[in-house]
Amino acid sequence: MKSMKNLNPPTRYTATAIGMHWLVALLIFAAFGIGWYMTGIHGFTPQKLKLFSWHKWLGVTIFGLAVIRVAWRLLNPVPPLPQGMSRWQRQAAHLVHQLLYALIIVIPLTGYFYSAASGIAVRYLGLFDMPMIIEKNDQLKAILGPTHVWLNYLMAAIVIVHVLAALKHQLIDRDGTLGRMLPFLK
Repeated sequence: MKSMKNLNPPTRYTATAIGMHWLVALLIFAAFGIGWYMTGIHGFTPQKLKLFSWHKWLGVTIFGLAVIRVAWRLLNPVPPLPQGMSRWQRQAAHLVHQLLYALIIVIPLTGYFYSAASGIAVRYLGLFDMPMIIEKNDQLKAILGPTHVWLNYLMAAIVIVHVLAALKHQLIDRDGTLGRMLPFLK
C-alpha cells in the first residue's frame, strides 16, 4: 500500500532544502571568490594567509553542509520535473544535479588533502586543527593543487549552465521549475 506522501508528490522543495541550497551556493561563491583573489596575491603576506584561512573555513563548512544536504535529499522526496519537459532535458537536469552534489563534496576534500599533502594543517575557525589524514607528500601536492583548481572551474561552468537552464525554464518555458527552489515565486 502506497503512502499518501507518495500519491501527492511535493510541488516544491522543502524550506530546509531551499535554505541549504542557497546557503551552500552563497558559501561556494564566497570560497571561489576568495580563492581566486588570494591566489593572485604575490608572496605570503599576512592578508594572503588570512584569506587562505577563510577559504579553508568555508571549504570545511561547505563539506559539512553538503553531507547534511545529501542526507536530506535522500530522505525527502524532490518535486517532479514538469511533465512537458523533454527526455533529454530531464536527463541533463539529473546529470547536472548529480555532478553538482559530487563536486560540493569532492572539491573541499581535494582542498583539504592538498593542504595536508603540503604539510599544512587546516585550523577550523581558528579553534582546532582538522586531523592530518595523510602525511606531507610533494608528489600528491603537485596533483591535488591543480585538481582542486580545475574542479572549481568545472563547477563554475556547471553552475552557469544550471543558472541559465533555470532562467530558460522561468522566462521562456514558464513551467514553474525555478519556483520549486525560490520561496517567493509561485
